[in-house]
Amino acid sequence: MARIVVAEDDADIRELVTFKLETSGHEVTAVGDGASAVDACREVCPDVVVLDLMMPGMGGLDACRAIRKDPELADVRVILLTARAQESDIEQGFAAGADDYLAKPFSPRELSSRVQALLARSRR
Repeated sequence: MARIVVAEDDADIRELVTFKLETSGHEVTAVGDGASAVDACREVCPDVVVLDLMMPGMGGLDACRAIRKDPELADVRVILLTARAQESDIEQGFAAGADDYLAKPFSPRELSSRVQALLARSRR
């Protein structure tokens, strides 16, 4: 079981992602914005963070950068989940420190598989 923080401002998507990850056996902390995601990461020290890019206040890119700058969170895996799927958006995501990038609409099964892949790589 992994600890996962999910930051998504759309409540329906947040609930869907949380449900899929919990049924896959993970412990999920779900929040609605980037600043809350950074705070939750500092509190629970997750294995993986799933960040929406476009959220009110602190967006996913800024949250990813803040996570990467925190020495306590340096090893946390980050997946960006967003409707922005242009090449420049993807480049910005990886430049901010993301480990993976998944465009909306997305398959919950694919998200779960990507989480599993990141967890497997981090255990090596």
